[in-house]
Amino acid sequence: MPASDASGQLAEQLLRLTRRLHRAHKRYLEPLGITPAQARLLRTVALYDAEPPRMADLAARLEVVPRAVTTLVDALEANGVVRRVPDPSNRRVIRIELTDAGRATLRALRQARRSAAEDILEPLNARERELLGSLLNTLAGSPRDCADDR
Repeated sequence: MPASDASGQLAEQLLRLTRRLHRAHKRYLEPLGITPAQARLLRTVALYDAEPPRMADLAARLEVVPRAVTTLVDALEANGVVRRVPDPSNRRVIRIELTDAGRATLRALRQARRSAAEDILEPLNARERELLGSLLNTLAGSPRDCADDR
């Protein structure tokens, strides 16, 4: 098989696997009442240790327009998992912070992601999983490059 055919086949396999993982993830998120996009925003808010992020920080990190972040924050705030708080040094700036319910939801999200991955990885033994992990690390780049995808 020519290299271009093999690459095309691998690309198609990766796309199928991505769609399958997305469906499994969505299935586990559904009982939590949260969408994959909301889950990603929640995980991103949790990455900010020193101080809660501004909406613009979230938009930049997620590589989306600020309006998209506003819509997600509105939904998460309505569910009580994040809240808007004024910046102590500049009250015109609004920051987004996790609530206690948000931290609990984040723990449930992590478990949902693990369960979705386990569904996909179930046919692989420990050695195969280790090999797959190594190959995926090579393809994805360093773990630092993917820090916002936790």
